[in-house]
Amino acid sequence: MTETVTVREARMHLAEVIDRAESGETTVVTRNGKRVAALVPIEVLDALDAAADELAAREAEAHRQDPTVGMAELLADLFEGGNPAA
Repeated sequence: MTETVTVREARMHLAEVIDRAESGETTVVTRNGKRVAALVPIEVLDALDAAADELAAREAEAHRQDPTVGMAELLADLFEGGNPAA
């Protein structure tokens, strides 16, 4: 189950929010009614990191197999945050 709290509530009850994450629950934090952050169980973060790493490795392998972007474009994308495929 996901609980939603304001920044102020999260600050006032941080230990409880952390306990919820430790027990496997997600807490969404809002500021001025807008969702701005989520405190998730560490296993969720680890799984997201692993999935992102796997996706990056697959994309790198696909590019190695069929390079469609030049090295200069690729480096520019890495350092400028652009999208060379666009």
